[in-house]
Amino acid sequence: MQLTAYLTFDGRCNEAFRFYERCLGGKIETMQTHGDSPIAAQVPESWHKAILHARLVVGDAVLMGSDAPPNNFMKPQGMAVSIQDIDPASAERIFAELAQDGTVQMPMSETFWAVRFGMCVDRFGIPWIVNCDRSA
Repeated sequence: MQLTAYLTFDGRCNEAFRFYERCLGGKIETMQTHGDSPIAAQVPESWHKAILHARLVVGDAVLMGSDAPPNNFMKPQGMAVSIQDIDPASAERIFAELAQDGTVQMPMSETFWAVRFGMCVDRFGIPWIVNCDRSA
């Protein structure tokens, strides 16, 4: 079994996933728009550029997402995407990139459980936790 986060966006899925691909060093395996899908004729033309499904692979982890249908987007709350990074320098870099033009909730710092830990909401409204355990 694999648990995978599925993120929804208010029309910015393509931009967000291109950013995550660069920031996290992953590879987008799927980025399908409504207009390029078999259901293109069944959705309004205004949805054609919206992302129906995106899949990003980073190592053995997967992140998926799409654009929410108009008037159905809900701001993420009560969740965060968590990155467990064993390299403090990578944790610092990733956190800085995710936090740029976003909101830092807890600056990257040392804690009693981690050599580096930080929390932010990126410019796309997605909450992130970056953690570099002491045991690593």
